[in-house]
Amino acid sequence: MANIFTNLFGKKGNRQPLSNTTLLLTITIVTFVGMYVLAMLIWGGGFLNPQQFLDLFNNNAYLIVTACGLTIVMITGGIDISVGGSVALITMASVVFMEDKGGGIFSSLLIALGIGLAMGLIQGYFVAYLKIQPFIVTLAGMFFTRGMTTIVSKVPRTATNPAFLAVKDCYIDIPFLGTYARNGRWIPSSIEVGVIIALVVVLILWAMLKWTRFGRNLYAVGGNQESALMLGINVQRTQFFAYILCGVLAGIAGFCYLLHTGAGNASNATGAEMQAIASSIIGGTLLSGGVGSVVGTLFGVMSLKTINNIVVASGLREPYWQSITTGLMLCFFILLQSVILSQRKKKLGNMAG
Repeated sequence: MANIFTNLFGKKGNRQPLSNTTLLLTITIVTFVGMYVLAMLIWGGGFLNPQQFLDLFNNNAYLIVTACGLTIVMITGGIDISVGGSVALITMASVVFMEDKGGGIFSSLLIALGIGLAMGLIQGYFVAYLKIQPFIVTLAGMFFTRGMTTIVSKVPRTATNPAFLAVKDCYIDIPFLGTYARNGRWIPSSIEVGVIIALVVVLILWAMLKWTRFGRNLYAVGGNQESALMLGINVQRTQFFAYILCGVLAGIAGFCYLLHTGAGNASNATGAEMQAIASSIIGGTLLSGGVGSVVGTLFGVMSLKTINNIVVASGLREPYWQSITTGLMLCFFILLQSVILSQRKKKLGNMAG
């Protein structure tokens, strides 16, 4: 216990306290592991099946990428609630392009990235250089993308492109994870291509935030813009590129969504922006900016979806129970972060004195 206390709050001497980002990341990981282990012990069943665990990734690869984009923007102190609409528009536009224009999978991917980039450029310019409130800008972006999705196609569209379906239906088996069927045959667990894309995105963003000047600038701008300016950081440019990156990640997320569902629909990714924000907060990203981690966001998504599975396993299958538990979980993490960070600040202040 003494070592844990020292690592969390620091000690006079050669040991340094954990950063707020690392501290909140640790809390998120411990909470997720504890919650999942508890679910395995109490409910067993599907929670003991490796495939159900991997399906947390299969079903939510797009949300992981979307939430990572939100994390980048939130670290700077901003917000983007248009990402769900962007995902819907991207899936619909990609399907229509493949089906009506004879486009291929790579050209559809370029369209997805192009739409995301355009949204990031426009919204980033309005927020960073015109100084319009991020919530207002991205609220307009949300309405715009949802409306454009319907204009692109008023009816749901399904992808039939053979090359695309070959990638969509490609599953990567994990030989050492699986279950035995009733006939004694070993069935390995598998993940989708979208999961690989999502994990690569998390890895790249983690490295960027940890080791690049741009990553350090994001934290500096979110922590204190005036101090960042005094350090010679171009605050406007940093905010601008944060929104561009979020838009590009929404493009990748839209393509991951399409790889999972194979269809475009005006109702795709409904509420994804709220789930992404909740996942980022649960993962340790502060709305005030300056603190956050994409690895924490990954575990935030997993925690959010695990609690939903626990609610269903408990027999509460109505959708509103999942909304209630999501709200309670979000409030719990906000309160926990507030208490821990305030106590940590007080403790470090006493030590410094």
